[in-house]
Amino acid sequence: MNRIIEDKREDLALLCAQRRVRRLELFGSALRDDFDPQTSDLDFLVEFENLAQGQYADNYFGLLEDLERLFGCPVDLVMTSAIKNPYFLKKIHASRVTLYAA
Repeated sequence: MNRIIEDKREDLALLCAQRRVRRLELFGSALRDDFDPQTSDLDFLVEFENLAQGQYADNYFGLLEDLERLFGCPVDLVMTSAIKNPYFLKKIHASRVTLYAA
């Protein structure tokens, strides 16, 4: 597990609870040896609890900003339900690590 993530696990859990996240997973370069904290971003896969229609955008963009502030680097936040490319989905599933599950 990436040390940057591991050091902030408790703060991450609080953010997820506040933003009504059902599941948050890490994937991509943060899980590989080629991760560079100076240049790499963090890639997260998110699934929210059932929210009212107007609450998804607020929680999504709020979580995105919270994650960037917490980790001090750019974040790619992908909603599980938005992935339509089966090859991309297969690649994510092969390497993902669950960080939070409600």
